Amino acid sequence: MKITVLDGYGTIGGNKILVEEKNEIIFLDFGMNFSMYGRYFEEFLKERSRRGIYDLWMLGLIPKMNIYRKDLITDDLIDEVSSKKRLNIKGVLVSHAHLDHVGNIALLDENIPIIASPETLLILKALADVSRGGMGMEIPFFKVRERDGYILKTGNYSQRPVFSTDRINDNARDFISKVHAKRKDVEKKELSYLEEFNTHFDIIPHRVDHSILGAVGYIIKGDLTIAYTGDFRLHGLYASYSRDFISLAKDANILITEGTRLGREEDVNLSERDVYNNALRIVEEAKGLVVADFSARNFERLQTFKEISSKTGRKLVITDRDAYHLYSLDLYDNSNRLKDLIIYDEKSSRENEWEGYLKNNIDNEWIDPFHIGKNQEDFIICFSFYDINELLDIRPVEGSVYIYSSSEAFGEEDIFSFERLMNWIDYFKMRIEGIEVINDEITFKKGLHASGHISEDELYETIQRIDPDYIVPIHTQNVEWFRKNFPEKLREIKNNETLEI
Repeated sequence: MKITVLDGYGTIGGNKILVEEKNEIIFLDFGMNFSMYGRYFEEFLKERSRRGIYDLWMLGLIPKMNIYRKDLITDDLIDEVSSKKRLNIKGVLVSHAHLDHVGNIALLDENIPIIASPETLLILKALADVSRGGMGMEIPFFKVRERDGYILKTGNYSQRPVFSTDRINDNARDFISKVHAKRKDVEKKELSYLEEFNTHFDIIPHRVDHSILGAVGYIIKGDLTIAYTGDFRLHGLYASYSRDFISLAKDANILITEGTRLGREEDVNLSERDVYNNALRIVEEAKGLVVADFSARNFERLQTFKEISSKTGRKLVITDRDAYHLYSLDLYDNSNRLKDLIIYDEKSSRENEWEGYLKNNIDNEWIDPFHIGKNQEDFIICFSFYDINELLDIRPVEGSVYIYSSSEAFGEEDIFSFERLMNWIDYFKMRIEGIEVINDEITFKKGLHASGHISEDELYETIQRIDPDYIVPIHTQNVEWFRKNFPEKLREIKNNETLEI
């Protein structure tokens, strides 16, 4: 068995792991490396989609392998790509729907299937529908590019094969297969199930607890057994999922694990109940509008603020994009996540197809910014930094508060974004909780965010329980921790290196 780390060593995110045996290859995730992207691109400087994968290939932001969609390869790149050996890629095992794990899948050859949980498939489809363009969002459907020399033009839609780890009802299947487009020429493929996936590997998915629904770890059995954790934790509402996965992974030959939080100061587990109690006190003291800023698709945090809104007599307002995601998930498990939520009616000149579809299929109240502005003490509104310009219409009054309830910055570009956020906060004269400026430096306060990742102590105990022969660290900036604690088991596979066992 061979394991090749194409990306994700010594950094957080960008997981691209290749497992090969008996001339069959499967990928464990195929994510976007935001740290590498940030070296060249920013908010207003993006890769040129009209050039397909050309920019990413030339800058080394994707592996230089012959594994990509033919319609994304321009004339001046064909010879270089085709000179690489064509590999027998059976599929991509997707751990969860965060872009640092799935953000480059859409670039892969259109015949390479994805395998994921029903929740992950629904989230990815909803993400593709609401995104404002970009090749990375095209999962499972993609716009076929028509080559015109060095330029690619958008053509009709097609779909890559999709396998669900669990059974899925007709409503959810129909949603995954629906294309919101006026074009009629759409090539669709039937959704299949993992037991129909043709490979000699025995693949066992198992849910784990993370800050997004539908996260899974995988046990992959061939001549040896691999346990791949993806991103996971042991302090969330679904910690039992992770504990069961650990039991299932016991005695695996190879453990491929994340270590996001290793080496961080004050690495203390905050539970979602801690976040609830701390945020509740802030909302109870607020005299005007409350804005809650947390990671997109952190549905557990959304539930926390839903409880707070009920406790404080306020109404919870979410964006139509978030409502669309909740609607898609409800198709699968009928959890009625949209109950009692109000949807923010952004004033735009054109209604997208997915927005019209959402309005026709739910009966929630929609509210415009001007109504919120007149009754600010009645609302908690769920905005991210990228929605903050909407507050210009609402005009927060004195006593309004902005609750930052997400992870801290990881890089220089993130810091720039937070500096912009503080400029907005100063403009509106709002109080901000979760962030403060000390000696002109951005500081993140504890208490308003529960990490989606396992703590240092719990990771040590997890490795002891699984007791693998070898440990391959991924998604961590602190490989030294593994050198110190598990020197005999550690197998470092740096980017573009291969371990053969």
